[in-house]
Amino acid sequence: MMLSEHFSLSELTKSSTATRKGIDNTPDNTAIENLITVCEKILEPVREHYGIPFAPNSGYRSPELNRAIGSSDKSQHVTGEAVDFEVPGLDNKDVALWVMGNCDFDQLILEFYKEGDPASGWVHCSYTWPNRKSARIFDGTNWTALS
Repeated sequence: MMLSEHFSLSELTKSSTATRKGIDNTPDNTAIENLITVCEKILEPVREHYGIPFAPNSGYRSPELNRAIGSSDKSQHVTGEAVDFEVPGLDNKDVALWVMGNCDFDQLILEFYKEGDPASGWVHCSYTWPNRKSARIFDGTNWTALS
């Protein structure tokens, strides 16, 4: 099932942890609708702007899968409102800054990025309503503003 022009449901629910542990990672209809919105508001604009195909690192996570990887029960991944991604060949900070300046979003987090290492970390972005437009960097310990 395609959620948008370039992104499929299977891409946004794929998880090696779920496969390895036999966890069902099937989203309900509400989560699927949320994933469609994330594709339309975040992933497709990034794909269109850069013109580079990419697959998300993580999208929907069932509550059981989310707990298995040690994430919070409040994670927006559980509702299908969040996605983690990288665009091959691009600096993750540059991608995050482009999203910050060009997309509507709830949370934008440049996670585990190391200045000077453009391939480090990943971009986490969520969409809900109303959006808070919160943009930060998380290095594993500290939170700072993304700018």
